[in-house]
Amino acid sequence: MRILFALLAWSLWATAPVVSEELDLELVLLADATGSIDDAEIRFQRQGYAEAITDPSVLDAIASNAYGKIAVTYVEWADMFSQDVVVDWMVIDGPASAQDFATRLMEPPRRAYGRNAIGAALLKGKELIDTNVYKGLRRVIDLSADSANNWNGPTIAEAREAVVSSGIVINGLAVLCRHCSGRPVAYDLEDRFFRNIIGGPAAFVVTADSPETFADAVRKKLILEIAARPDDADTILHQTARLDTGLSQVPPRPVPPGSELKTSLAEFHDCHTGVSSAYDLR
Repeated sequence: MRILFALLAWSLWATAPVVSEELDLELVLLADATGSIDDAEIRFQRQGYAEAITDPSVLDAIASNAYGKIAVTYVEWADMFSQDVVVDWMVIDGPASAQDFATRLMEPPRRAYGRNAIGAALLKGKELIDTNVYKGLRRVIDLSADSANNWNGPTIAEAREAVVSSGIVINGLAVLCRHCSGRPVAYDLEDRFFRNIIGGPAAFVVTADSPETFADAVRKKLILEIAARPDDADTILHQTARLDTGLSQVPPRPVPPGSELKTSLAEFHDCHTGVSSAYDLR
């Protein structure tokens, strides 16, 4: 009889619904670890994200939201078989948890290698969001890359359609020539991000032109992604960057399929850092 009761209790426990933790944002950070990225650059990228996630302005963006907490995971991607979860899902709700994330980010060795498979990376991000234990008001995949090529695995178009149609936004960080003075000569990387990679409501691209601007670009990108209201993001960006020229209006870039922007894009340029980005002013 005791065994019967034990089995019954276990079955009730096993079939009990999992209660998801509600928060403001589920954010997958997909960092480039393809053949063009050496080990020193892997650590450089991680350091940039570690500095950004612990920055007071990013923590202010988190605190400005309804729940005051977000869930984040950091993944290094390469070919279609190589996506390494460097830091699994963590809830960040203040300085202590942000520092814990940053510390964990710098510890593991590099484990992702191969040629560009952006489509596979995007689908990995979707899988991580679909299978986690969180329920975010918003869900975002943030992909960084120094090219927009896709040499193996699912196409970018197929992956983007699957991601965006499920209600997940794709944002981008275009990394432009960290160790040289020019931009890629074959094509406009930011334009390729806009046309082929990002998607969903208010999707945007941030660019970094040099090693000096990388961490600042990551910080600004995180603020734009984390702050639920564009007005909050705009205020935080102006406070931290101390821009004396304000936002300059420019013609809108082409809107990628899947985006549902209700107003034109505006681009701002920080003349002090050389970081530019575009986002919806809604």
